[in-house]
Amino acid sequence: MRDAKRLAAVRKLPCVRCGNPNSQAAHSNWSEHGKGRGIKADDQFTIPLCVKCHQWLDQYHSMNRDESKAWFMQMLGKTNRMLSMEDKEVF
Repeated sequence: MRDAKRLAAVRKLPCVRCGNPNSQAAHSNWSEHGKGRGIKADDQFTIPLCVKCHQWLDQYHSMNRDESKAWFMQMLGKTNRMLSMEDKEVF
């Protein structure tokens, strides 16, 4: 499912790994979230990551696939909380 409004909101958030204000909407890498060959996961499974941290996640640097998935899910929860807050100045 595509959700341009969510993607735009996620891109406005700082990177959840390093805090860089220039972030991208990084999609989940797992099939249970809709990922397939040449198909991005559902937009509901996106987190804000800068270019460097996005590459770190996608290339499994320093984490195996299971650890990466656990980290992503933790950051997805954080992202959803950030999006639901009205006062984004706390960042």
